[in-house]
Amino acid sequence: MTAAGEDVRAYPFGPVDRLDLDPALVEICGEQPVLRVRLPFGGDGWLVTRYADVRTVLSDPRFSRAAAAGPHVPRTVAVAPPATSIMGMDPPDHTRLRRRVMRAFTVRSIEALRPRIEEIVNGLVDAMTQEGGPVDLTTVLTWPLPITVICEMLGVPPADQDRFTVWVDGLLVLDDPEQSARARRQLGEYLAELIDRRRSEPTDDLLGELAADSGEDPLSEEELISLGVSLLSAGQEATANQIGNFVYTLLTRPDLWRQLVDDPSLVPRAVEELSRFIPISATAGFTRVATEDLELGGQLVRAGDAVVAELGMANHDADVFERPEEIDFHREQIPHVTFGYGIHHCLGAQLARVELRVVLEVLVTRLPGLGLAVPADRLAWRTERLIRGVAALPVRW
Repeated sequence: MTAAGEDVRAYPFGPVDRLDLDPALVEICGEQPVLRVRLPFGGDGWLVTRYADVRTVLSDPRFSRAAAAGPHVPRTVAVAPPATSIMGMDPPDHTRLRRRVMRAFTVRSIEALRPRIEEIVNGLVDAMTQEGGPVDLTTVLTWPLPITVICEMLGVPPADQDRFTVWVDGLLVLDDPEQSARARRQLGEYLAELIDRRRSEPTDDLLGELAADSGEDPLSEEELISLGVSLLSAGQEATANQIGNFVYTLLTRPDLWRQLVDDPSLVPRAVEELSRFIPISATAGFTRVATEDLELGGQLVRAGDAVVAELGMANHDADVFERPEEIDFHREQIPHVTFGYGIHHCLGAQLARVELRVVLEVLVTRLPGLGLAVPADRLAWRTERLIRGVAALPVRW
């Protein structure tokens, strides 16, 4: 067991390049999978990259999310989740909030939504094909689908969905604390008004059910607002970008696209493999703080130390995934950590999976000739955001 050395490198090591892992990250962390780094905000922490260590950090209660909720904790994002956010809680508070919404995100509940998701996707593709190509797939499909689905679940009026897209986009900037805080405030103010309406005019959507819950230990208004912010940001930004990332990856590797066209039954496995292969986050995730001294990957992590986990690197760990640099739709086991692990495993993981599956199933069956309308090296990418994604994806068929 060793303690932290004096040489502390600034993280991230290099700029984000499309959907590629940073070569410096791969090289450095291949030699030091638990590494002391200087994070963009708040100071130094430990960067964890090996699959086994990442799962430990994500699931061991000695790594606390609640202890990382303060504004001065070392972190990779401009603004840390507030203490009222489910993403910034430990049990029992986290358990209490998560239990309230879990039933809406079970496998059975989400599968019941599949017909509606299929209807939305087919409607968007109908409009796209009627318009004729080329079209920007991010504008006509990848962004409209997730915001429509999550807003319908929560009960947000369709007329307000575009506003949510802007707010969520601003919420997840990496380098502008003022913009991120402003977006969170605007989103929170809107949700507060919506919650008030739900209490005076009850509805059967998720937000209406939560607002009407007056049983034992009901959620406070602040908790309701924070929960709504978390659900909207998780249900929109990551899925929208990942749809585009999946299609980009498939269209720039035509053999993979043809595999799905020839055998659409591979789509569920393809969704898991692409989720593993593509490092969707531009940087390591939310900070956890060690609550006691412990050993992690041969390093001594002391109580009070900040720890961040690099999920993209963990998903390329050769000790877990054979030939991790290859995309293989026939892998038998794909235990990726893209949706997290442990009690903070993404609440909307099953919803994201179904949306991704439906999009790919519809595209490969209805538009088997889909292709990029511009050379891949001319595509623009969203920068300075927590989530990677193409800024536009022009396609033709």
